[in-house]
Amino acid sequence: MAEAESKKVIKLVPEYLLKKRKEYQAIKATQAKLALLEKRKVSKGKPLKFKRLEDFLKDSHKKHRDETRIQRAEHRPPAPMPPAKNRLAFAVRIREIKGVSPKVMKVVQMLRLRKIFSGTFVKINKTSMSMMKVVEPYVAWGFPNLKSVRELILKRGQTRVGRRRVPLTDNAFIEQHMGKHGIICLEDLIHEIYSVGKGFRGANNFLLPFKLSVARHAARDKAGLLKDLGNPGFRGTDINTIIRQLN
Repeated sequence: MAEAESKKVIKLVPEYLLKKRKEYQAIKATQAKLALLEKRKVSKGKPLKFKRLEDFLKDSHKKHRDETRIQRAEHRPPAPMPPAKNRLAFAVRIREIKGVSPKVMKVVQMLRLRKIFSGTFVKINKTSMSMMKVVEPYVAWGFPNLKSVRELILKRGQTRVGRRRVPLTDNAFIEQHMGKHGIICLEDLIHEIYSVGKGFRGANNFLLPFKLSVARHAARDKAGLLKDLGNPGFRGTDINTIIRQLN
């Protein structure tokens, strides 16, 4: 047996194959290193962007202005409540919020207006009125009519299922998720929102914030667009005009 084993011939690998293997291993090692660096970059988040000193000063000024405005508003008498018939408001963010004070940012997040030209329905009460005062320089709000509510929900109504945004096109789907609130179809959802019924909170949370659209030519001419939309703050029934422009 020992003699048979000693007579076994070890096959030699040609040199060109060894070179190819070495090159292939080097390529794979480089790819693995690049993949690891990319993974680290993604895990760290977005790369730091260069920011000019003027931007820091501008953000600081905006933050100080917000804090002063909110502090002064606290010493003023609260705004009168609107008539009882106006129980529903629609708020749309029409200004950038970079560099705002933490309090303004918190209210913007509570209203779910994280993106510019997004809108949500708001139930009118003392709390929501004070919230609107806090975000007044950045948000336009007013009282939508039934036509505006219907068009918004029919055209842009969406909800979230897992991580997906799902358009509201199936009454069976609405009944499955909102049946416990007595809402079994799209018309019920529209009625519940407009009438601010008992299930308003559940219905409003079911709806994702509306992603309103801006025409390309208008987006390029931002100053002209903002002039067309008008000033932020309370707009009364004029909010319906903004809804028509952005829906």
